[in-house]
Order: sequence, then structure tokens, then C-alpha cells
Amino acid sequence: MVANSPTYWGKASHALAAGDVVMARLVAAHAGATLVSRGDPFVTLARSIVGQQISVKAADSVWARFAGRLEAVVPERVVALGAEGLAGCGLSQRKIEYLCDLAANFADGRLDPNGWGALDDAELIAELCRVRGIGRWTAEMFLIFNLMRPDVFPLDDIGLQRAVGMHYLGGEKPSRRALADFGERWRPWRSVATWYLWRSLDPVPVAY
Repeated sequence: MVANSPTYWGKASHALAAGDVVMARLVAAHAGATLVSRGDPFVTLARSIVGQQISVKAADSVWARFAGRLEAVVPERVVALGAEGLAGCGLSQRKIEYLCDLAANFADGRLDPNGWGALDDAELIAELCRVRGIGRWTAEMFLIFNLMRPDVFPLDDIGLQRAVGMHYLGGEKPSRRALADFGERWRPWRSVATWYLWRSLDPVPVAY
């Protein structure tokens, strides 16, 4: 599936750079690069589950083994293989259970992406968090990387916490309240600010 980029990226980047010296530097350093979406809701959510609590590099490695086992990354294939068929591809037993449950929700229609565009961020986060293995962080990754919502700010993301500490607080980890306060300066483009902060830690762009 061909990746696509948000139409608001240039406007958002310009606004962030105009109001924040650090953002201006990061925007300049990554000129021409943008957030991209693969457009497949199941793939985005599955990649987010695989990536929970592990590094980007480790997640990419495990995902490659998982995708290779499936041949086609579709809910029906996960359901067909089941937990036994996914054993040995680098996933914990719990993540295998989560992925099987996610696939079953897609396959039987309990999760229907067709209506998600009409939901606001909070409503969609609540909808997604009903599924086993999907918490707020995973739902926020979906809003950013699949729907490309412009103003999502994942307070529990370790990379975001590290980057804000590194660029604004002399390496000190921000409190949740302090991080939320930083986010207020970047409204209504907090997803974009988060993406640039992630890129400052890893030159390879994160993509779900």
C-alpha cells in the first residue's frame, strides 16, 4: 500500500518554527520529510501492538518476522494461524493473544473503520481501548499514523518524554504536568511537534 502524507504539514511546520527556536531547528534539519500513513487500519494497530514497550529497531525486527509468517498481513490470516501458528516469531505470548483478538475484532465486524472518520479524537480513543491490548498510547499512535490527526499529544510516550527533556530541560525528564504544558505551546499541531521530536532521537522516521 502506498504511503501518503498530510496536506497540513507545510502549514503546521511553518507555524511551529515561527513560535519555537527548538522547533525551528528541527524543522530545518528535517526539511522535506513528513509523517506518512500506510492507510491500513489493521496494519497500523497491529504494528502498534508489536511496538509496545520495545525499541523501534526491535519492533521492526519482530514485525518483519511476524509479517513473514503471515505472508499477507490481514485479519483473516491471523485468525487462521491462531496463537500456535504465530509462536516463535519473536512475539511474547501476551502480544500474540492481543494480535489474535485484534484480528478477530476486525474479521467479525466488531471493529469497523468505516465510521471512524466521523469520531473525534476522544471518542475514537475510547472505541479502540475496548479491544484487548489497546491502551491509550496505542490508540494515539493510530490517530497519528493512520488517520494523521494533527493535534494528538501522547503524554505516555517515552521518546516524546526523552526528547522534551533533552531539548528543553537540560536532559531532565519532564513531569506529566510539565510535558502537558509544553504541548499547549504547540496546539493545534501537537502531532507534528511530536513527530519532529521523535526524529531528533532517531534519524529513521517512525511509521506504523
